Amino acid sequence: MLLSSLFVLCGSLGVANAQITVYGQIPLGQTMTPTDPNAPAATTLAAYNNMRLIPPPVPVPPPARAYTLSLPRDAASMPGLSVPHVGPSFWGFSIEMSVISQVLGRNSHSSYIQVPWLNLMANLQERSGGVLVRLGGNTQEFAKLVEEDDERLAHGHYFGKVDSGTSQTTRTPAVLYTVDMFYMAANISSMLNVKWFLGIPFNDSVNWRLDIAEKGQEILGDNLLGLQAGNEPDFYVQFKRRPEGYTPADYSNEVENIISVIDANPRIPNKHMLIGPSISRIVWQPNQVWETGFIPRFRERLYCLTMEHYPHNNCVGQYGGVGVIEDPQLTFPYYLSHAGLAELVSHYYESTALAVQAQLPMIMFETNTASCGGFPGISDSYGAALWILDYGMQMAWANFTHGMLHVGGQNVFYNPFTSPPTNQTSYNQWTVGSIYYSTIVLAEAFGKSNTSRIVDLGGNDRNVFTPSYAIYERDVLSKVALFNYVDDNTGASDLSVTVTVPGGGVPASVRVKYLAGDSVSTKTNITWAGQTLGNQLDSDGRFRGDLNITTINCNTGANQCVIPVPSPGFALVFFETDEEAFGLGQATQTFSTSARTQGHNTVTVDLAVMATSNGHSGMNRDTGFGSTSVGSVSAAGAGWRGLFPGLTVLGAVVGGAWFVIRAFAR
Repeated sequence: MLLSSLFVLCGSLGVANAQITVYGQIPLGQTMTPTDPNAPAATTLAAYNNMRLIPPPVPVPPPARAYTLSLPRDAASMPGLSVPHVGPSFWGFSIEMSVISQVLGRNSHSSYIQVPWLNLMANLQERSGGVLVRLGGNTQEFAKLVEEDDERLAHGHYFGKVDSGTSQTTRTPAVLYTVDMFYMAANISSMLNVKWFLGIPFNDSVNWRLDIAEKGQEILGDNLLGLQAGNEPDFYVQFKRRPEGYTPADYSNEVENIISVIDANPRIPNKHMLIGPSISRIVWQPNQVWETGFIPRFRERLYCLTMEHYPHNNCVGQYGGVGVIEDPQLTFPYYLSHAGLAELVSHYYESTALAVQAQLPMIMFETNTASCGGFPGISDSYGAALWILDYGMQMAWANFTHGMLHVGGQNVFYNPFTSPPTNQTSYNQWTVGSIYYSTIVLAEAFGKSNTSRIVDLGGNDRNVFTPSYAIYERDVLSKVALFNYVDDNTGASDLSVTVTVPGGGVPASVRVKYLAGDSVSTKTNITWAGQTLGNQLDSDGRFRGDLNITTINCNTGANQCVIPVPSPGFALVFFETDEEAFGLGQATQTFSTSARTQGHNTVTVDLAVMATSNGHSGMNRDTGFGSTSVGSVSAAGAGWRGLFPGLTVLGAVVGGAWFVIRAFAR
């Protein structure tokens, strides 16, 4: 049952005393520059690593600074267009199961949802209608549903980790989770159009653990789209989950076996939502799986076909072991060119064609800049934002339906968003990575019409540093996407791209939004159409600043619009300026919070509430949650949770006010 929105004012629940306790202050050390040169260096978590690489020099020969794109007005006259993009945002997110509580919410009874994350999803929903989220990854293979009072879980938590005994490079733990994971997801979907994927553990193919399928369908209902049958099964031998000689045929037989078990289970009513084969393309190639008859054999039982792939890995650099550590400085140029990603995606042309023929979506179910957490200096740079944007457009052109950017914890470099470390949540906010901007841009480029089709134009004589795309919506030219990977702050490598429309003619003017950064190596002050989401530990998930859209007057007599593209830079050119995405900045639906204290509080509050509020209560600070901090509602928070175990708290307003939004009662 759904509960309506409530405001509960906790006016005078605490006991007055003569002491004043200050909570939530930013530690002095974080605001000062060390003066002792002999002081030991502080250990920086990967998510906040500030390594800045040296951009590559201007290519020799450099790309032509001016080139022309001649684009027909009607889609029927443009060869090579993709199938239409249908559904939510092209880029979704694959959240490693072991870090769900860091991203979605921290405490049990689904009573606190991370508000910055809701705002980030709302931004995408505003542009694309919804978001796809996968809860899984390597840690799903050993995941086990436990009772809320399981002694292995910390008090008040719905997630825990124990040693899985795996030999996997990333030292994957076994995740313990409670039914609260499903209620947390359901509460989120009651507020936003977020659809979910879950993964069936495949570490034991004799005694299948199907709790996740049973509870997922029971609690999430139609918001659960699919259940993954195996995560990178081509690595199972290497990770000692299967014996030597395990083949694609063996995997397909296991899928057949689990289908028979599901068929016999009345608690899994939807028998047609499996996902596979999700191979990495490192050990097995897609055609080896297709040769087992996977698609015709299971087509009626599948929600979609899936692949997983990273172009590089930083496993030795992150975790040690045998192998060569990749030098990020030497690897950086790969991510500043169209060539590598075009080659990467080309390996899937046959597979996406088979998916289209079978009328099944094809999803790149897990990807990012590099496996094992990405690279310092690369994965959170402006250059990576350009690359992920280009990668998404290239996959869409190859008829991928969606791609899922992987999200890890504090120990990875590539996160699109990261919550602050647990011991800093009272004074620091979230960090939005550069590649989150890529998801926003692509969401705007495709919009909500379910008719957008894209084509790689191969402009500027197919120069790999200046790729370009055209997007046709409702069968007419809608947008042009222009990249410039070259890093040159002198202005000598800025581009002037002339767009002509034979037969139809150019409009009197076009509007342009820029994804901007002062260098491919920068990690700060990245903007989309003049707006930013803040820098490290400085974001509540909402855009800041004034929307800045550039108007370019066209020469209708000469049938030309000349679009400037800085070096480095990206421009999205809107030919239809009346469409909804054109004027989008901050999402209209946002979730206010003061889950960060004093200095970071951005919401307003009725003075009457302030006058009767009780502030922080010292007696409950040992729980880690105060009334204007993360998770709890007031000094009497435990009592309120006992009364309303299924409510979702979106962070306090101020002092003792808290907010509950449409939540599922349990």
